[in-house]
Amino acid sequence: MTAEESPDAVLTAFLKDTELEWESPEPGTYVVKLPGTRKLSTTLSLLIGKHTLSLQAFVVRHPDANEPAVHRWLLEHNLKLYGVSYAIDRLGDIYLTGRLPLAAVTPAELDRLLGSVLEAADGSFNTLLELGFADAIRKEYAWRVSRGESTRNLEAFGRLTGEGRGRGPEEGAEGPR
Repeated sequence: MTAEESPDAVLTAFLKDTELEWESPEPGTYVVKLPGTRKLSTTLSLLIGKHTLSLQAFVVRHPDANEPAVHRWLLEHNLKLYGVSYAIDRLGDIYLTGRLPLAAVTPAELDRLLGSVLEAADGSFNTLLELGFADAIRKEYAWRVSRGESTRNLEAFGRLTGEGRGRGPEEGAEGPR
């Protein structure tokens, strides 16, 4: 592998070709901001090691409630993911993690991996919030209504708040149409 074909060079060229916000705080380390539709953004860390490219992205903090159902959902959905899997840290926060051999670091594979991270983090966001934070969503909604504040960004959770427009986790929780 020549210097022009190094994983660092491939990753840097790939990121420069995207319209994504990214930085490389030190050699072999990259931080990429993936824009979302349900989740405002997902921060993805990429680390080029001796043999692998590792990635990690924060999805959502430790669930307030219904933790067994959240973990079951994560494990069931791990079967459907490409190149990444859901994981929890020692605090119970939920991440996506993945590892790729350096020989497989190509623009096409990077595109697939970033797409997989974005779909898994952003696509699951409302479902995970609804499963693990339903009481907090209801309280936030009631507080906003009592103060006359906007509830627009809670519309995806209408099933929980009584507005009836939201879609439940079993339906994909895709939010307003």
